[in-house]
Amino acid sequence: MIVLSVLALAFYLLAIIASLHLLLSPGAQGHRQLFACAGLALLCHLFSLTQEVLTQSGQNLSLLNVASLVSFIISAFMTGVTKRFNGWLLLPVVYGFSALLIVADTLIPNHFITHLESHPQLLLHIGLALIAYSVLSIASLFALQLAYLDYRLKARKLTHLPAMPPLMTVEKRLFRLMTVGLFLLTLSIASGFFFLSDMFAQGKAHKAILSIIAWCVYVFLLWGHHVHGWRGRKVVWLSLLGSLILTLAYFGSRFVKEILLS
Repeated sequence: MIVLSVLALAFYLLAIIASLHLLLSPGAQGHRQLFACAGLALLCHLFSLTQEVLTQSGQNLSLLNVASLVSFIISAFMTGVTKRFNGWLLLPVVYGFSALLIVADTLIPNHFITHLESHPQLLLHIGLALIAYSVLSIASLFALQLAYLDYRLKARKLTHLPAMPPLMTVEKRLFRLMTVGLFLLTLSIASGFFFLSDMFAQGKAHKAILSIIAWCVYVFLLWGHHVHGWRGRKVVWLSLLGSLILTLAYFGSRFVKEILLS
C-alpha cells in the first residue's frame, strides 16, 4: 500500500508540474504528458484507497480515508472535463489537495471500522452524501475561478494568462454543478431521514442540522440567481459558505476526535 501511495504522490506531483507549465507557458505542448501522469496518479490512488478502505475486519471509513476518496472523485472528474471546460487553472489545486491527503493518510494512520455489507441503506446514504459533497466542492472551485477571472478582467490583466473560458461560461457551469449537487444533497438528506433512525441522536445531530443549513444556503443562492439575477461576489461567497458548512457537517467533529485527540 505504501508503494502505491508513493507512486500516486509522485505522479500527482508530476501532473502539477505539467499543469503549471501549460498555465505559465501559453501555447506550450505537454497535454499528453499531463493526462498520462494524472491517469497513473488516479490509478495508483484508487488501488491504494481500495486496500486501505476494504480491510478484513470491515470497511475503514476513517476521516482521512473518506477525505482521500473525495479528493479522488474530484481529481477524476476534473481530469475528465478539463479539456471541455477549459479548467486548466484548477488542476494544480485539485491535484495538490489529493497529494496532501495521500501524505496525511500515510503518515497519520487511523481507523473507523464499519460493516456496510450488513447495512446497504447506510451505504446508499453515505454514497449519496460523498458524491453530493464532491460535486458541490467542484462547484466551489468554479466559484473561485469565477472570482479570479472577474478580478483579472476588472484589473485588465487577463491578457497575461493562457486562454481562459469566458466569464459567463464559467458562471453557467457553476450553477449547473450547484443544481446537480443540491439535488444529490437533497437525496442524501432524504435517505438519512428515511433509512436512519438516529439522525438526531446525541453526537450525530450536528451533522444533520449543518447539512440542512447548507441545503438552505444553496437553495437560497439558486433562488436568488433565478429570481433576482444574483451573480458575482454574492454568488461566490454564498457558494463558499455552503461548502464550508457542509465540510463542518461531514468532517468537523471527526477531525477533532480522530486527528486532534487521537
